[in-house]
Amino acid sequence: MRFKKLVAIEPVSLIPSAEMELYTLADEVKLYDDIPTSDEEIAARVGDADAVLLSYTSRLERAAMEKCPNIRYVGMCCSLYSPESANVDIRYAESRGITVTGIRDYGDEGVVEYVVSELVRLLHGFGEEPWEGMPREITGLKVGIVGLGKSGGMIADAMRFFGAEVSYFARSEKEWAKEKGYTFLPLKELLKQSSVVFCCLNKNTVLLHEEEFEALGYGKVLFNTGLSPAWDEPALMKWFAGCGCRLYCDTVGALGGEHLLDHPFVRCVNVSTGRTKQAFVRLSEKVLHNMKVFLGRA
Repeated sequence: MRFKKLVAIEPVSLIPSAEMELYTLADEVKLYDDIPTSDEEIAARVGDADAVLLSYTSRLERAAMEKCPNIRYVGMCCSLYSPESANVDIRYAESRGITVTGIRDYGDEGVVEYVVSELVRLLHGFGEEPWEGMPREITGLKVGIVGLGKSGGMIADAMRFFGAEVSYFARSEKEWAKEKGYTFLPLKELLKQSSVVFCCLNKNTVLLHEEEFEALGYGKVLFNTGLSPAWDEPALMKWFAGCGCRLYCDTVGALGGEHLLDHPFVRCVNVSTGRTKQAFVRLSEKVLHNMKVFLGRA
């Protein structure tokens, strides 16, 4: 089985060989190299296509899908964790019998390398004064992981490799984490006892409010590896009003806006650290696999 017409409504970051393989899956393929600016433009690009690809920079809403009655498959070339956090109106798509697929776990390796790099620089004082006044190792550092999914688990493993004491908070205790020696703690207790906290949450998941920042206290280091802030901004700003805080994010999206980039307690490289050469290969493989499964060709 093949698609009649496949349209990528924006750049979808597939490697060249994967782009070529799209032509084996559809009679007609149209790939756009810019980002649409409205539902009307998206609907015009989709037209009579029965398959649509998009990345994370556009939203495929009901308003556009209603104008495109032939759609039967939407492939998200980006992370899909839940209908609520997706950039596709999955509920409406389901009501139309449209299959929506997404991918996960393709850029985590780069994120782990980023947090290790930044933490080592901070603790040893590469380019600035050491965080504790003199250089120290990760060995013995009390580390808390908020959200023990794939990336959170990889960061926990990296911290354990360097000798950190790892605790975590998740929706439930994980047997595999217990076997590795990771301690399950209530959120506020984890924040209170950890020197460095990594928030590894799904997009639009906010767990840090004023009470949580009070539990975290000052002289702490907070990393956010998610795609959106894990906190209420007023509570964050109140935490910043104290002393000795440090917040690390790789992107402005994770930080919450450009207005925070120049804050003295913020370190944001403004680069998506998961978008590596290897990540694009993994992304491409997973996107193609989803399409082949739908077509019965996997």
